[in-house]
Amino acid sequence: MIVTLKLSEKKSIMRYNNFGIDFKYLLVNEKDKSFGLTVNTVGFQPIAPNTIYPSTQHPKSYYFNPCKGRVLTEYQILYISKGKGEFRSETLKKTEISKGQIILLFPGQWHTYCPSAESGWNEYYIGFEGSIIENIINNEFINKNNQILDIGVNEDLVKLYTSAIQVAKDEKKSAQQYLAGIVLHIIGLILSYSHNRNFELNNSDQIIEKAKIIMTENIYHQIDIQEIATKLGTSYSWFRKTFKEYTGYAPAQYFQELKLRKAKELIAESSHSIKEIAFNLDFSSYEYFLSFFRKRVGCTPLEYRNLGRHKI
Repeated sequence: MIVTLKLSEKKSIMRYNNFGIDFKYLLVNEKDKSFGLTVNTVGFQPIAPNTIYPSTQHPKSYYFNPCKGRVLTEYQILYISKGKGEFRSETLKKTEISKGQIILLFPGQWHTYCPSAESGWNEYYIGFEGSIIENIINNEFINKNNQILDIGVNEDLVKLYTSAIQVAKDEKKSAQQYLAGIVLHIIGLILSYSHNRNFELNNSDQIIEKAKIIMTENIYHQIDIQEIATKLGTSYSWFRKTFKEYTGYAPAQYFQELKLRKAKELIAESSHSIKEIAFNLDFSSYEYFLSFFRKRVGCTPLEYRNLGRHKI
């Protein structure tokens, strides 16, 4: 089952962390189970302020009333990339949750959570089970006594979740094994960042990570760099200088590189026409897209597509 609520036609305003609901529930066969880790569900849902939570589109086994809570039969890792809310479980009293935090859910454990009506939140999640995760739990890399991990706003984690959603939706052979690898990557990343946060992250890092996520999640639109700096509470000159020091790219250049990477992916892996891809990625014109692509890649978009086909 795939549910995707796509944004309507483009508007002039920017959309921050505002994809539509996008989730997938997967079937798992006995062969997949023998691998040691299987994924049952993965998704993303943006919850606007003062709206119903959770979405009624989820199956009964996952849907729950936040006032009553629920008990799952699997592990889940939730990541809140925007907004705030609260979490409570049989081992943890009511705790405020804010953006940049991870919620770990355990099978057989009662829990409940929900976004604040005032702020809403953006929630990424993935549910899984198997002997590999049991071994991780048994060796206490993660446990019920530490269900909330603070890793900050992190673009790499968002990319892992969005990759998992795409792999699940594509349903290609060995998708479960691919997803198992992504789960382990997610676990490794959150353990590393949560354990080393006090040493590796500071306020400047967080501002730039927030900006990178805004760019990633607005890949199909245009953005205003000065507006991003203002939204993040910094001056444009400081933001531009710090962003380049942090990433090696000026903000506008970094955003163009993101668009180029997505364009290459769509050209190689989709059947969309080159014009459609240029339009969907909101380049200023088709001609500019052709010129930009050739200058950066060394060949035209069509040549790039044909090159990929010849390699198959």
